[in-house]
Amino acid sequence: MLKNWNLAGKRALVTGGSKGIGKATVTTLLEMQAEVCIVARQQKDLDNLITEYEHEGFRVSGLALDLSHTEAVATIVAWINEHWGSLDILVNNVGTNIRKPTIQYDIQEYTHILNTNLHSAFGLTQAAYPLLKAAKGCIVNVTSVAGLTSLRSGSIYGMTKAALNQLTRNLACEWAKDGIRVNAVAPWYIETPLTESVLSNPEALKDILNRTPMQRVGRPEEVAAAIAFLCLPAASYITGHIMTVDGGFAVYGF
Repeated sequence: MLKNWNLAGKRALVTGGSKGIGKATVTTLLEMQAEVCIVARQQKDLDNLITEYEHEGFRVSGLALDLSHTEAVATIVAWINEHWGSLDILVNNVGTNIRKPTIQYDIQEYTHILNTNLHSAFGLTQAAYPLLKAAKGCIVNVTSVAGLTSLRSGSIYGMTKAALNQLTRNLACEWAKDGIRVNAVAPWYIETPLTESVLSNPEALKDILNRTPMQRVGRPEEVAAAIAFLCLPAASYITGHIMTVDGGFAVYGF
């Protein structure tokens, strides 16, 4: 039974894997005995992280790439084919946000958020399909409760997360025949660099906690645990699911 609760022999790619939820996910997958390739923008961050993990005996690699640039996808897939030749797990985690009223966005901001949050995930998922089909692998998209309901996080961010949720549902059905499972994890406010500016505002934090039944903000490792579960053999009959990790926010009524 325990063999269904580890990832020994599995190879995982995690985007945006040097900070926040991404870093916690990398750590959890490594602890479950997977081999992981981290994609992040800053070479220095990657080098420091890889040194830390290797010192602990983990098998880990890294690629310093900006996934808002379309050519990054081809570089990643070429690396996988050259160094691994297979891929079992794809975690589309990379994301960004610019919080402002809708009428204040310019086309450059709009394009940057869409390219980073949505187009990168679609492009990488599409390009990795042959590898995932061969491995009967799985995909976990990191979305947000902002893709399920209206938040103050910005309309473009919400659009990208809603689109990722729907991509998850569509591909779960389309690729089930190929043995590929596709799920998503949708967090509420989590203690990460991306949310620091909001959570440091006492009034904003008060409002967040008032809408959260568990009365606290989430931790990156709590989201990582949900992601890792969906990658496990133990979750082999779960696909097309949008798992909220939100302290009860999404189901909180009056």
